[in-house]
Amino acid sequence: MERKLTTVVAMDVVGYSRLMEVDESGTLQRLKEVFSDVVNPAVGRHGGRIVKLMGDGALAEFSSVVDALQCVVEIQRQLTSRNAGAGQTRRLQLRIGLHLGDIMLEGGDIYGDGVNVAARLEGLAEPGGIVLSKQVYDHIGAKVPVRLVSLGEQSVKNISRPIHAYRVDFGSDEDAAHLVRFGDFELDTAHFELREKGERVPIEPQVFDLLVLLARNPNRTITKEEIFSEIWGDRIVSESALSSQIKAARRVVGDDGAAQHTITTVHGRGFRFVAPIANTQPDAAPGDSASPAASARPTAAVLPFTNLNADSSEDYLADGITEDITTSLAKNRWLTVIARNPAFAFRGSKESIRSIGQKLGADYVVTGSVRKAGSRFRITVQIADATSEQSVWSERFDRDTVDIFELQDDISHNVASRIEAELGLVEQKKAERRPRKNLGAWDLYQLGLSEFYKFTPEANRKCQEFLRSAIELDPGLAYAHSRLAYAIVLSMVYFDAAPDDGRMDEALLAAQRGIELDDQDANGFFTIGRVHLARREYDRAIEALQHAIGLNPALAVSYCGLGDSYAYEGRLDEAISQFEIAIQLSPHDPFRWAFYSYRSLAHLFRGEYADAASWARQSIQLPRALYWAHAHLVSALGHMGDESQVRSALGDLKRIKPEFSVGFAREHLFYLKRPEQIDMYLDGLRKAGVSEQ
Repeated sequence: MERKLTTVVAMDVVGYSRLMEVDESGTLQRLKEVFSDVVNPAVGRHGGRIVKLMGDGALAEFSSVVDALQCVVEIQRQLTSRNAGAGQTRRLQLRIGLHLGDIMLEGGDIYGDGVNVAARLEGLAEPGGIVLSKQVYDHIGAKVPVRLVSLGEQSVKNISRPIHAYRVDFGSDEDAAHLVRFGDFELDTAHFELREKGERVPIEPQVFDLLVLLARNPNRTITKEEIFSEIWGDRIVSESALSSQIKAARRVVGDDGAAQHTITTVHGRGFRFVAPIANTQPDAAPGDSASPAASARPTAAVLPFTNLNADSSEDYLADGITEDITTSLAKNRWLTVIARNPAFAFRGSKESIRSIGQKLGADYVVTGSVRKAGSRFRITVQIADATSEQSVWSERFDRDTVDIFELQDDISHNVASRIEAELGLVEQKKAERRPRKNLGAWDLYQLGLSEFYKFTPEANRKCQEFLRSAIELDPGLAYAHSRLAYAIVLSMVYFDAAPDDGRMDEALLAAQRGIELDDQDANGFFTIGRVHLARREYDRAIEALQHAIGLNPALAVSYCGLGDSYAYEGRLDEAISQFEIAIQLSPHDPFRWAFYSYRSLAHLFRGEYADAASWARQSIQLPRALYWAHAHLVSALGHMGDESQVRSALGDLKRIKPEFSVGFAREHLFYLKRPEQIDMYLDGLRKAGVSEQ
């Protein structure tokens, strides 16, 4: 009998007997689908093999520990996505255990201690969870970007020795901004923990805060005055208290006053954190603002809104709005949002925004208040940069409603949409200010966005260059693939690139890659919807855009894209209602000129020429509106027959786009479906005096 060392994976369906009792045939069908659609393909992609199926579970083996863990993490994430929105009795969840150990092979099956340990570890996992042995943990290192939390020594059935187990913490594997790693240590600002080799280290709260302050500012001298201000606030404390905390901080990380390999004293000045931070770019200069954390996606924390009413029993409304905003904001996949519990720990806190931001690992902090008078509600919201404490955006919402849930939905969607747009602009400006040396993929992506929103041919070319560079640095950056696809399409619709099947195929491949990398990103589905529309695949466009809205009901551009798609299908009433939603959700959106311009086109198709002209004028008044808004105005006025207004509008169009002609319009309106719409549009241009060529 052959023996070998291998990684064994044991999987088991949670509550299988109960599910079978409720719906036997349906459960069996869903189980088959899970293995055919999720488990089997994932195991194959990662070089493993399914050893055997065991009714409600499976046994697999991998020659690579890293491949095994990557595979099961992928499986659990896909199942979480499939289970979203499913009822409890239709939800199939797995427990998974991993162990690296010695096994025996016979007839394709595997036996032995390695199999038994994997099976016992699977029993320790939570529904949807993964538990692995120390043997696996020791081989993983930093090769798989997930957080592993020690469960300590575990005694399990039929195994005489205790097993040191670790669980995969899915709640934090996407929250790298909350983790500071140095040596064998990890500071977790979302859970307020210090861990050494995955084991929690006892630490006093002020010592933890001190370590976070120093580690968040590596290789920068933090003055004593700054430490007093950040850690103790307005309280007066002595130098000896600071000295005591520094000693305690050194002690928990294995440092001391003589060695100073982690915290060094700068005599007469303060202290400096000198241990190398693992989650930074190795080639970035110490203290360079263009390095490590600055290149990660931003993090926002939504603090509990303040109930300004005298009746404290109405705190539920402020809390409900806070939670809904947190949930809605988290649907913007480019933004990391702190979970509810860590943020709610700062309810009523008198600490500064900077201090709260540092403790939560947040770049931006959202605060607000709720006041009620009868059936009227006033909700104020503001978001501040946690470093500078400057307000980034603020707004007041007044509503008159008796349906609390309707109020919460309305406010959360509006606030999330506007914060997404405002923070997007802030991140682009930050990227523009950073030195161009040692830029990371996120910086390059933001620079690409900055060029994208300038809406000029040259900026579009630069945008594509930045995005391709970002993808080269980080091929897994889904947002860069999606935005590149959209930039390629717009180069043909708005700018000087001729419509071309090759470019269309490139755009489709980029959009598909973005979704493959992140199938929960609404922006990815918005983009592929626009690509399908440009390819005249109208049903696919509508389906993709509807799915984008389902993923993130606060993403205003998806409603605009859906309205545009409806318009070309002749569903003009539905189109206009979608444009209204987009405008209401994000009245300051970088794309808002397009919201008005596409709405103008829908009114034009409906023969409402005065309305078409009105919306086109509103579009023209906005920054960076493109020449198509002027063309829509000219076509509408041509149908109206107002010669004086036509002359002025046509003069503006020719000044902005000298080469514009009826032939140019026909070529660049290639994505329109209905011949009568094209004829109506071109007829209006001719009536206005636009030349044929």
